[in-house]
Amino acid sequence: MPEPVRVDALVAAATADTPPRAVVRQARGRHRSERPGASGFLARAAFVTAGLTAAGSLFGLVRDQILADSFGAGADSDAFLVAWTVPEFASTLLIEDAMALILVPAFSRALLRRHGAPALVRATLPRLVLTVAAVALLLVVLAPRLVAVLAPGLPDPQLAVDCTRLTATCVLSFALTGYCSAALRAHGRFLPPAAIYVAYNIGIVSTVLVLREPLGVRSAAVGVAVGGTLMVLVQAPSLVRALRRPQAPAAPDDVPADTAAPLVVLALVAPVVVFAVARQSQVLIERFLAAPLPSGAISHLNYAQKIAQMPMILSLMLCTVTFPVVARAIAAGERDTARRRVERDLLLAVLVVLVGASVVIAAAPQIVDVLFQRGAFDRADTEATAAVMRVYALGLLGQTLVGVLVRCYFSAARPLWFPAATMLAGLAATALAGAVGVRLWGVLGIAAANALGITLTAVLLLTGSGRQSVPLGAGRVAAGVARLAATAAAATAAAWLCAAAVAAAAPQGLAPAAGTAAACAVVALVFLPSAARAVRAPGAPPLFLPPLFRPASRRLAHARCLGPRPRPRGTAPAAADAAPVGGDVPLDRGHPR
Repeated sequence: MPEPVRVDALVAAATADTPPRAVVRQARGRHRSERPGASGFLARAAFVTAGLTAAGSLFGLVRDQILADSFGAGADSDAFLVAWTVPEFASTLLIEDAMALILVPAFSRALLRRHGAPALVRATLPRLVLTVAAVALLLVVLAPRLVAVLAPGLPDPQLAVDCTRLTATCVLSFALTGYCSAALRAHGRFLPPAAIYVAYNIGIVSTVLVLREPLGVRSAAVGVAVGGTLMVLVQAPSLVRALRRPQAPAAPDDVPADTAAPLVVLALVAPVVVFAVARQSQVLIERFLAAPLPSGAISHLNYAQKIAQMPMILSLMLCTVTFPVVARAIAAGERDTARRRVERDLLLAVLVVLVGASVVIAAAPQIVDVLFQRGAFDRADTEATAAVMRVYALGLLGQTLVGVLVRCYFSAARPLWFPAATMLAGLAATALAGAVGVRLWGVLGIAAANALGITLTAVLLLTGSGRQSVPLGAGRVAAGVARLAATAAAATAAAWLCAAAVAAAAPQGLAPAAGTAAACAVVALVFLPSAARAVRAPGAPPLFLPPLFRPASRRLAHARCLGPRPRPRGTAPAAADAAPVGGDVPLDRGHPR
């Protein structure tokens, strides 16, 4: 057994250059996505991730419905949502953004070396556990001060303090969850990471149903702790099996001769952490500005955001699966391959999010009515939440662009400060616009400031993407996005009018569901047929709509891992042959990504 690497192995694994011939020697038998038929594996992984993400979102809606029915949109729910800032912040930092952006490239590099992944775990996991456990304990002790800073003016700050102390335990469980997720995705195992939010929401829902009578809204905070533990338990067995799996032999020159210095560790990690913290700080700004408003303002923002962000979550599913592919393409020096993959993923993600945003804007009152208007959640809450949701939806395109673009910035695992700087600029715009908007329009001004800040960040990231490790064609991508956005605007207007007319004509009990269904149908009829033409900007990678409705395995079956698909003699190669969906990265040509 080789000696364990030092704690700096995280950076060494992410930044060390592996000799090309060594990479080729290890290409076979190393990773599922590098074997023959790997496009089918990526298709199945995307399909499973899509299904479990949809299931997690469904359970999230059930969770929010139970919370709305039990506690409404008042002082109690506001107090819990202030405490929920901790798990929301921790999930972004420890599961979704920072941990994944650091560890997926690190494990991808480590898998190119003999015993690299187990050595990386031994060197980093114990220190990670000690660090985040200390942070969780500190949050428990400082909960009163934290609540005073996050939401000054709450009518019952002690309730928020109690809930914050319960939710602080998630810092440890979320860190372990993010670590396991990154390691498993780098190993090509997507099922357990995709199931974490199903387990999380089941834990919260079950705990609230059992304990809401004796504990009130504190039961939801206990549920956060239970759900975080379940997320770890869902993944731990699979990670243990992956680490025990024998790895292909490596030549001695595959292992770096030395490891990085501590200052290099800080230089690598700091930009990712700053980016993730700045991105999630938008929630802190919103709740700080909403706390002095009448009771229920924080709850209206929360429920609107939860519904409005569902299209964004669905749009980023493919990017979650292909991020390790892009990281390995960069590791093998195939930047053009990584560029095509990211451009295709970006346009597909934009297509999905704009379809969802069109429905959300067109049928916001009907959607909120169907999902939440019952129990303590009354008609006034529905109208307030729907208005906020429509404004939030204006920023969904920016949210999706940021989620896709940041992966191409950090896939090379080099210290890049540009994404963090752009996110800080967007955060400053959110704070300034929010401070002005809350005085003019109240809670709607806060939602508008959020949309403005994230859109500014997306524009800056796209503008600077041509000079980074994955050099995107910003002009052709922007042209495709602009055409899709124009098409979505037309679909939204038509669906809005149709949803209102159908809801007015339908029986009272069926009006919300009928209006929502009408909006979905109109968006599908108006938006989808013209979307294929909308993305045909000069030089843009083609995006065809029919594959969106085929089974995932069929969509990716013609990937270029075995060469281009046959075509009749004398015919020119079609654009789909040049860059098929899911086939941008050659998977078995001796170049692991």
